[in-house]
Amino acid sequence: MSMLRKAMHYLGLAPDDEYDEYDDEPGAPVPSGGRSGYVPPEPPEAHHAAIRPLARGAEPASGPVPAVRTTGVVRPLAPQSSAKPYAMSPSSFNEAQSVADKYMAGIPVIMNLQGLERDLSRRLVDFASGLCYGMRGSMERVTNQVYLLTPSNVEVSAEEKRRLRETD
Repeated sequence: MSMLRKAMHYLGLAPDDEYDEYDDEPGAPVPSGGRSGYVPPEPPEAHHAAIRPLARGAEPASGPVPAVRTTGVVRPLAPQSSAKPYAMSPSSFNEAQSVADKYMAGIPVIMNLQGLERDLSRRLVDFASGLCYGMRGSMERVTNQVYLLTPSNVEVSAEEKRRLRETD
């Protein structure tokens, strides 16, 4: 046996001639893919059940359902409109964690990147945009190199946004 054939056999890439006799049972049908191909099982027949919504107060056809007393009501959270933004001017990428901490606490963050190197500024913008996307919030450019990060449950008023644009 050549060295290449031994290596292929060792790695399991060579055909297993010694197991050919166990591939097919006598009298078994030969699959269309060859002697020892995989034949997927037949899919089960689909049972199509009719599904219809019940009207409120209607009882199901199988009999009455015992009444369950619920004490709480699920309501979506309304956006808060009185959140005061936290302003910061990071000087290194290590301060990105404090941006994320404030943002995840539900506080809008104003990130002032003016005066930073271009690469650091780009890294912080990438981090902030990923943070906003992951937390389903929004990121808005207020002025050149100044960004407002708003969590999903917070709404910054138009008056506050206008004030932010005027101060920078």
